[in-house]
Amino acid sequence: MTKRVFLKLLILLLVVIGVSTTALDLLVRRNWEHSLLTQLNQDLRDKAQMFAARVEHEVGIIPFQQLAKEEGAAARARATIIDRSGKVLADSEANASEMENHATRPEFVAALNGHVGADTRTSHTLGIEFVYVAAPTSFGAVRLAYPLASVRADISKIEKELLEASAVAFLVGLAVALVGAESISRRLGRMVAFAQEIAAGNLAARLPESGTDEISQLAMTLDKTARQLETNFHNLANSRQQLETLLNSMDDAVVAVSPKQEVAWFNGAMKPLAAGKLAFGTPLIRAVRDPDLLRVVAEVLEKRTVKSATLYSVSPGRIFGVTSAPLPDGGVVCVLRDSTEIARVERTRRDFIANVSHELRTPLTSLLGYTETLMDESADSKAREFLEIIRRNAQRMSRLTEDLLTLARVESGEERLQQVSVSANELLRDAQVSFSELATGKGLAIEIAESPEATVFADRDAIHQVFANLVDNALKYASGTKKIEIGATERFGNLEFYVRDFGQGIPSEHLPRLFERFYRVDKARSREAGGTGLGLAIVKHIVLNHGGQAGVSSQLGHGSVFWFRLSISEVNAEVAGEAAMKRG
Repeated sequence: MTKRVFLKLLILLLVVIGVSTTALDLLVRRNWEHSLLTQLNQDLRDKAQMFAARVEHEVGIIPFQQLAKEEGAAARARATIIDRSGKVLADSEANASEMENHATRPEFVAALNGHVGADTRTSHTLGIEFVYVAAPTSFGAVRLAYPLASVRADISKIEKELLEASAVAFLVGLAVALVGAESISRRLGRMVAFAQEIAAGNLAARLPESGTDEISQLAMTLDKTARQLETNFHNLANSRQQLETLLNSMDDAVVAVSPKQEVAWFNGAMKPLAAGKLAFGTPLIRAVRDPDLLRVVAEVLEKRTVKSATLYSVSPGRIFGVTSAPLPDGGVVCVLRDSTEIARVERTRRDFIANVSHELRTPLTSLLGYTETLMDESADSKAREFLEIIRRNAQRMSRLTEDLLTLARVESGEERLQQVSVSANELLRDAQVSFSELATGKGLAIEIAESPEATVFADRDAIHQVFANLVDNALKYASGTKKIEIGATERFGNLEFYVRDFGQGIPSEHLPRLFERFYRVDKARSREAGGTGLGLAIVKHIVLNHGGQAGVSSQLGHGSVFWFRLSISEVNAEVAGEAAMKRG
């Protein structure tokens, strides 16, 4: 790796140095040659004009041949005097009589036109390349010619010196490139080795660097990143270890499932519940054979919402409650809590309440009978007052035992629901007819709001009891108003039945607990009205056995709305019954 980087850097630097040196050499040579020729041309122009001025001044005094000789020597150039016809009158280096007519020479033509003319060509007389410059005179022109051979020699000398200087510069650059490339490749090699160590998992590796150049800055940044990675990794590992310790110390079983429904993680409490070998990557259907758990996991994967269920076949003779929630990576985490003992205690409690209520029913009935008989036979007003108190409390205890028995039945699922398709409006009219007399006795009317023509799958008697409890509750708290309203509306794909009173309303802090057993907002008023505190609890469990929901909304000064929802679409009675039994 280091050798490859070194060779690439060296080649790159050599190319840069070579191109730079060559370009500089060509540029200097071209500029130098152009400068020499320009200077030579200008020098010859100046001397040619001086030559022309002297000839004009001394014409007829000094022979033309002598003037040509003297000016040629002074200018260190070949001097020629030409008349207007192009005939050579004198030349410093050749016999004028033997020379060709110069009438067509470019520099001579320019001089005849009053300009200083110039041209570069090979002399027909001497066979040497010259630079010719001609200046006009009154009788023709004078011309100076300078051989380019000497200029070429000067240029060649300069080119040689430039080439030598370029070679020296290239060698120096080569040495610098070798040192620089070796240094850069060595430092890059260290960084590559460092990065490979980090990639291999050695987060403790370090890359010491203290320079200020870009490579040093890069190295220090990599080192800082590695330190931060090590810190983050240790923090993550500690957090993971703490989480695993916490989860493994739980009595609840925890299992994480991937989007492919494979086991991604599990704690120690989950191992005894597995039907087969529990390992990472094992399909959940092989590890746990409970169909309800598989169904809940599939629903959470599809809908990405929290789901709960009761499991009866995870372990023989045991009942588990499971809560499943979606994970950010697309998977699901399931928490299984053993609720066998809770279910047993709940069953014992229900049996106890049912037995006690049943045992109390007969003596209470006898007590009421004897009390009413005594009231009929007694003429003493004081005795009748005490007997009325006994009768009223006995009636209240009788209602309480009846409600306890009813609640025990609906909680246990002992009463099978006789579900049939029934019209929503039929249920509402039945409730209105059944309770109108009771409402009229309290100065109220029961009105049916406009409701949709929809059919629900329900037990008529059970829903009638729901309406009985809700209407009775509304009549107790609708004092000062003239009516209560019952109706139904479609909501969230279900049919929502409601009973609305227009009383004082219920404070918001009481709403979450209204459906609990024996919970009363105003205990004194509830007792005076003859309430047992179980009516709404019975409503909730009857609705739950139908697979529905019950709730309440209220606003102080405007009254309350108690509602329950049933599915509009037909529900399979066998499935509904099974759900009711499981809740029991």
